[in-house]
Formats: sequence, C-alpha cells, structure tokens
Amino acid sequence: MPLFVALFTDKKDHGHVREAALQAHIEWLEQNKDVIPVGGSLRSEPDQTPRGGMWIARAASKEALDLLIRSDPFYAAGLRESYEILYWSKANAGRMELI
Repeated sequence: MPLFVALFTDKKDHGHVREAALQAHIEWLEQNKDVIPVGGSLRSEPDQTPRGGMWIARAASKEALDLLIRSDPFYAAGLRESYEILYWSKANAGRMELI
C-alpha cells in the first residue's frame, strides 16, 4: 500500500475553530490510526497557534486518502484553507518505527 504525506494549511485567525473541533479530530484520528499512524500540528514556534498540520498515511490510493480527509472534523468545521497529498518514498523501508 502506498505511503503519503498530507500537508495542511489552516485558515488564518481560525485558532478558535481548531480549539472547538480538537477533541473530535483527535478521536477521529484514533479511529483512523491504521491509515494515519502519525499526525500532528505545525507551527513556527512552540507556543504559537498551529498554522496547519502534517500526516504520514498509508492508503490504497491518493483518492481514498482525499475522501478520508474530507471526513475529518477539522475539515468539516472549515479549519483547512488548503491541503496537499504527496506520495512518499520512505528511505530505509525496513525501519517502520517513526518516533
């Protein structure tokens, strides 16, 4: 199954949307951990409101991952300004541990 990286950019000044949908998003990620084993927010500095996020995913296709993204509570709440799905060729394929 192909590996992907999904990069998300949040809408500016939508930290309140992120906060309101965060618990539902975390629960959704847990329900989809087989497809998205690693995900998290991205920010310029540790104490800043996130500007977006990144996932490492394993999905049947780019289209399947796109459909899954559209079911994410963050997406449904209108947090995301944009996202990009990229195919990922992992170096050292035998080492699947990430963190």
